[in-house]
Amino acid sequence: MAGTDYYKMLGVSKTASDEAIKKAYRKLAMKYHPDHTKGDKSAEEKFKQISEAYAVLSDKEKRSHYDTFGSTDFHQRYSQDDIFKGFDFSSIFKEFGFGGAGPFASRGGGFRFSFGGDTPFGAHAGQQRARLKGSDLIYELPLTLQEISTGTRKTISFQHGGRSEKMTVKIPKGMTSGKKLRIAGKGEPSPMGGAPGDLYIKAKVVDNPIYGVEENDLYLKREIKLSEAVLGANISIPTVDGKELSLKIPPGTKHKTKMRLAGHGLPRMQDKGKGDLYVHIHVKMPKHLTGEQEKLIKELGKVGL
Repeated sequence: MAGTDYYKMLGVSKTASDEAIKKAYRKLAMKYHPDHTKGDKSAEEKFKQISEAYAVLSDKEKRSHYDTFGSTDFHQRYSQDDIFKGFDFSSIFKEFGFGGAGPFASRGGGFRFSFGGDTPFGAHAGQQRARLKGSDLIYELPLTLQEISTGTRKTISFQHGGRSEKMTVKIPKGMTSGKKLRIAGKGEPSPMGGAPGDLYIKAKVVDNPIYGVEENDLYLKREIKLSEAVLGANISIPTVDGKELSLKIPPGTKHKTKMRLAGHGLPRMQDKGKGDLYVHIHVKMPKHLTGEQEKLIKELGKVGL
């Protein structure tokens, strides 16, 4: 159901709690359950839709991906099989008072959802489970810090099933090294007639001449003069999104002091907020002194510096 709004379908807000989502689904399930609608095909279709919405929004990981990527991109990554995989509707229906087997046993087993595949509503779920899934593929995608900071779209080319395929994928903010996106059904075909494997896009941060990266935190080195370390100063620090920050260096700052600029690192992929930007302060010691500089240093030595 690409392009649909699961929250609107259940009549809840995007910030609704798990309990509120469950309550909304129960109310709608009572209304549209086949036991109550006497063969009404439109009601049966509505029941399928709200059940799919509940399967996504009641699962923390699926809900997070749905919120992050939106409906269309979510359905590029999750097939109907994936949406219902591992979801125990029987316990839900038993709790709601429909009996443990749920709608797929209603009317003497005559009612079946036909989503197909290995979902709890598939008429041939047992047969599908016996079939071997195809191998998964991993595509390593280089990303710059700017692309990770803002999100981007990338066109990739990969080989599967003995042929080449191109596709454009949406890369969310915060996709640092090791993070993966899953594209359902784009892996190798099954050798036994089962479902194809999946394609995993794995991020790799491109080396940057200014910043070091650890997860969502950024690190950079800034040199200051000896006089600035002693007296204090304000220095300019560049951010990955092109801004300039003013960093106050306190008087008496020591060599290799680490200072933190909170919230100026890379965004987190699924959570709100950002990592931090750490600045390593290096006090530059002069190797050679001019005559005037040497004279001033000697004067400072006379007064205890």
